[in-house]
Amino acid sequence: MRKIDVSNLEDITIGASLLGSGGGGDPYIGKLLAIEAIQDCGPVSLLDPDEVPDDMFIAPFAVMGAPSVLTEKAVGGNEYKTLYDTINTFFGKKIDAIMPLEAGGVNSMFPIAAAARLGLPLIDADGMGRAFPELQMLTFTIGGVNATPMALADEKGNSVLFNTITNKWTEDLARAVTMTCGGSAPIALYCMDGKTLKQYGIKRIVSRSQTLGQAIREIKHGAGTPEENFLKVSGGYKLFRGKITDVLREVRGAFNFGKAILDGLGEYKGQHALIEFQNENLVASVEGEIKATTPDLICLVDTETFIPIPTDAFKYGKRVLVVGLACFKLWRSPKGIELTGPRYFGYDSDYIPIEIRAQGGS
Repeated sequence: MRKIDVSNLEDITIGASLLGSGGGGDPYIGKLLAIEAIQDCGPVSLLDPDEVPDDMFIAPFAVMGAPSVLTEKAVGGNEYKTLYDTINTFFGKKIDAIMPLEAGGVNSMFPIAAAARLGLPLIDADGMGRAFPELQMLTFTIGGVNATPMALADEKGNSVLFNTITNKWTEDLARAVTMTCGGSAPIALYCMDGKTLKQYGIKRIVSRSQTLGQAIREIKHGAGTPEENFLKVSGGYKLFRGKITDVLREVRGAFNFGKAILDGLGEYKGQHALIEFQNENLVASVEGEIKATTPDLICLVDTETFIPIPTDAFKYGKRVLVVGLACFKLWRSPKGIELTGPRYFGYDSDYIPIEIRAQGGS
């Protein structure tokens, strides 16, 4: 066990934003939530998964909705307690610990804020190892864990408890309510015991985020060039380097849908890249050839600072490095590809691991 205080939040935010693959919302908004909660309530205890008893009752907390909405519609403050009370009442027992649902932006920080406000420890694990746009896209779904009972609360005081027949139904029904609530809403779901967490959770995601964030902050102090250092510490594959020349974006169904067009710079001069996203980056192609697809991570970072850029911050003129990162191994199973592969999102392409695509293989 160790403590998360305000001094740790910057690194966790940066690293989680990279793992978010462009999604998860504005990391700055999430960081403000966590800073205020820790200042008001004190540091948060971070539990390693191996420290978790098999019978510990764990509830993942997150914010559902379109990331761009969160910049104008923040969390009110009463939602943490509402989610906590709703889950406790249904199960007839109290939540022992909070866990992140995914990595990235607001959803790396909201669970920290929730843990601080509720006086509970945070588990160093999640169910994605990155961010995905839909609620059924968790390793716990692969393990047969039900997303419901799921609690949803908004800043107005509304709350809902879902009990659905499949995790996809959870996504569809909760998405409709989230739209009615203004496009985003805090949620608690996939409640489980410690044994299930240790079997299907992606371990030490908060620690990995912090390590990545610190490495990115210190990227210019390494022996190589900043770009070389970044690719080394992230384990990333360089896909493209260029300038964003056009962004098409719309909020539809409580998702950010869109695409970004890039003109090449340096060795990519004269070439063009296309990044397509649904909250998270889904497909990256160069000159019409696919270079990476979900469930591998596609990340855009600033060419000077190497700070990750979320999809809702894509804008004309931004100079970016496009990198691909290998996803967690469970996503490469048949069930994982069925849940999160390119064909699920309507692309006529099979999933090919990023390391094989990088070598020109198929």
